[in-house]
Amino acid sequence: MRIALIGYGKMGRMIEQIALQRGHEIVSIIDVDNQDDFGSEAFRSADVAIEFTAPQAAYGNVMKAFSAGVKVVSGSTGWYAAHADEMERLCREEGKTLFWSSNFSVGVAVFSAVNRYLAHIMDGYPQYDVRMEETHHVHKLDAPSGTAITLAEGIIGQMGRKDRWTRGTLTAPDGTVSGCTDCKPDELRIDSVRRGEVPGIHSVIYDSEADCITLTHDAHSRKGFALGAVLAAEFTATHGGLLTMEDLFPFLKD
Repeated sequence: MRIALIGYGKMGRMIEQIALQRGHEIVSIIDVDNQDDFGSEAFRSADVAIEFTAPQAAYGNVMKAFSAGVKVVSGSTGWYAAHADEMERLCREEGKTLFWSSNFSVGVAVFSAVNRYLAHIMDGYPQYDVRMEETHHVHKLDAPSGTAITLAEGIIGQMGRKDRWTRGTLTAPDGTVSGCTDCKPDELRIDSVRRGEVPGIHSVIYDSEADCITLTHDAHSRKGFALGAVLAAEFTATHGGLLTMEDLFPFLKD
């Protein structure tokens, strides 16, 4: 498979390493200093482009890849919600292909399925209130994380007493805390922490007067995300339309 990389930071380099190990070819690498390469023959020859960039750049990158006739796997967060309807239309009516996920980790996919199952059980025990906490490296711009939002939406879909998620506190790298812990009974609070080089920790906490149940996924490195992105690219190369982790991992549909 011929892969183009959009974004060549730590994730891009790890994706490159794993893709080469799996026998794929990197035909183009686009970063901030060579945007004209979207129009190159090398980029257009790619079977799939894998895009990991900043929220403010992701939409434009996806559209440039679409213009070049290249399928896209995007793991950038903080941009998709505002463009979801447009992406759906482009994939449905104009034959574009986008695989988007807030998190490509196989472990997070399993965690997401367990999260929804646990929420279904806990809906019958209102003495347990639920909240979430996510921790990421200091370079992450969006808060809460896209993965936290996806997990929260999975809980809300299973719990009749939670209608929406809300931002709670944000602990900055210097320890400064902003936001608040107050929320309405029908809101699911997500607290965010930014420190060090943490790849990603997501916790779902069910607390009661009697005890506390905590479900946590703790990424040791970015390797799991990078492998999942390459697996998604392999899937996207032979499929079309608007694709998600539910297409790659059918157990998420249960």
